[in-house]
Amino acid sequence: MLTRICAGGVVFSGDKVLIIKNEKGEWVLPKGIIRPGKLAQEVAIDRVKVEAGVNAKIISCVGETCYEFYSYTRQRPVCNQITWFLMETLNDNCAPNFELGFSEGGFYPMEEALQKVTYSQDKSLVRLSYKKYHEFKEKDEVLV
Repeated sequence: MLTRICAGGVVFSGDKVLIIKNEKGEWVLPKGIIRPGKLAQEVAIDRVKVEAGVNAKIISCVGETCYEFYSYTRQRPVCNQITWFLMETLNDNCAPNFELGFSEGGFYPMEEALQKVTYSQDKSLVRLSYKKYHEFKEKDEVLV
């Protein structure tokens, strides 16, 4: 089995979360493979920018997910291990990268985003990230 080590971002702008629609018609979170010489944080920031046109900063690590699928192009099973980062941006502008196969995307209110997101594992990650994001925002308000 081919194992790919990846990183991605769960990006918030206020009470909205970023999701994008890939070439398979799946609503997903931006993510990519960590190439040699790159840090997970760099990859997460880069994939959010490249896939969705969003400049975001990392707040914290929010967890890891893992899933397996059969790759017909590689003719073997693949396991994606993804480190996820909680991220924030100051505006909700989004420009899906059509050249990479992303047809739609944007910042959506939680309920709408959770209805759209394709995979239950991603839905759980978005819920957890939303809770953690608001905990960070509350701490920021107390410190100000």
